[in-house]
Amino acid sequence: MRVLDAQAAFFAARRPRKDSPHTTAAYRRDLAGITALLTDDPDSLQVEDLTAPALRAAFGAFADGHAKSSVLRAWSTWNQFLTFCVSDGLLAGNPMGAVARPKTPPLSPKPLRGEDTPERLLQAAADGVRRGRDPWPERDVLVIALGLVAGLRSAEMRMLTADSLAGRPGEMRLHVHGKGSRDRSIPVEPIMERIIAAYLDSCARRFPRKRFGRSAKLLLDREGSPIGRGGLEYLVKSCYRWAGLHDRVPVGANLHALRHTFATRLAEDGATASEIMALLGHASLATSQNYIEATGREQRAATASNRTYRTLDKVLDE
Repeated sequence: MRVLDAQAAFFAARRPRKDSPHTTAAYRRDLAGITALLTDDPDSLQVEDLTAPALRAAFGAFADGHAKSSVLRAWSTWNQFLTFCVSDGLLAGNPMGAVARPKTPPLSPKPLRGEDTPERLLQAAADGVRRGRDPWPERDVLVIALGLVAGLRSAEMRMLTADSLAGRPGEMRLHVHGKGSRDRSIPVEPIMERIIAAYLDSCARRFPRKRFGRSAKLLLDREGSPIGRGGLEYLVKSCYRWAGLHDRVPVGANLHALRHTFATRLAEDGATASEIMALLGHASLATSQNYIEATGREQRAATASNRTYRTLDKVLDE
């Protein structure tokens, strides 16, 4: 059987799992990326051509131009695909066992640096300090708040609708379509309802001819269309810059730093790993536990920096 046909059968077999569109797209990219390195003519590549030496060479070339996390994800995708091929009788065994893979990097939370940074960021957004081509402070405040008090990922923000906020006054909850189709409900304070209402009012002023249904996407770009991933990332990055806080954002974190700040503050305030897991939509309790452990390490480092310890050292050395 051709590899392309086997891959099509693989995706058909996964349909009952109800993978999210984002997950399916990532799998397709991983399969296509390695396939392109295996041959110049994917149409002619056969499943029996997927040998350990061929896959080792392809993954070696892939690793040269990709980050460790990307290589690990591609390895996992191909391992699942070739396991499917074995179960369907297309291969005698899975050759991925002979292909090296990076070690899973431990989660290192990347919250915003500085105790007052979240508050300063929100205040700057509310004050409209972001002076881009088309300032929109109501949207800036909403996006920053969704990260800092609800811990939403980029894709989760872009999936929100006006109907996502529901419940009785004082008991509102934000219903989120999460990663891996793990939906969750996050309790929010009444101020979030006011922030969303102020944002929707600003939409009505900006786009007077556009009708906004309750099921339409909540976050819009300046043309009135649902905001894209790149647009959302740029919005957050420019909020940091205009607030003068760009040097307090860990490298590579950007919008995700808001989510990590939410989780870190939960841990600092005594939330359990299971509570963090439920609020952030983690698939594993171990992922949530990392925030608690990281907080503990930071507390120990802060304690160790106490100048009195240096005095104690001198006293004991004398």
